[in-house]
Amino acid sequence: MSNILKGAVALSLVAFVSACGGSNASDDEYVVVDPAPISVEPTYTGKYK
Repeated sequence: MSNILKGAVALSLVAFVSACGGSNASDDEYVVVDPAPISVEPTYTGKYK
């Protein structure tokens, strides 16, 4: 096997390990916030008030 091919395989292996090995999705925290209502609904105050 030529040195160029060995170097390309080694470089691709290092790139693959660095891309896939560093992430840990179980430690991520997600915060869900309910949005505030756009407007307050009117309340019933009587027939003609």
